[in-house]
Amino acid sequence: MNLLTSLTSNAPSLASFPAAKPDAGLRAAEAKSSTEAVAKAEDIRQAFTSFVGETFFAQMTKAMRSTVQKPAYFHGGQAEEVFQSQLDQQLAQELTTSSGDRFAQPMFEQQFPAEARLLREVRLADSSNGLDQLGDLRRR
Repeated sequence: MNLLTSLTSNAPSLASFPAAKPDAGLRAAEAKSSTEAVAKAEDIRQAFTSFVGETFFAQMTKAMRSTVQKPAYFHGGQAEEVFQSQLDQQLAQELTTSSGDRFAQPMFEQQFPAEARLLREVRLADSSNGLDQLGDLRRR
């Protein structure tokens, strides 16, 4: 008898093993990986919104400033121009946080469809959980 036949004849069959049951550790790992994926997608969305918004609003304020001429008597010189550029940068950041999502969100969905779908599913799951809790409210 050769070695191969002796190994195969003594090997247990698949029927002798108990059926595989989902492990709690596997579920925890899946939950952890899904929360990490959601966190990563949210980070990407925030960075994309920040980049698009600040770029758009910075170019908009730059174009607006270029249409206005310097005043004849009350111009602060180079110092005013430096602080004006810092003011424009701060203004672009504030406008991005207040209304950058309005035009950055459609671009994000086109550029990163998988992350946008994941965030949309999480948002829908969170909103449905809140509606389910409305049934628990009672009048006294």
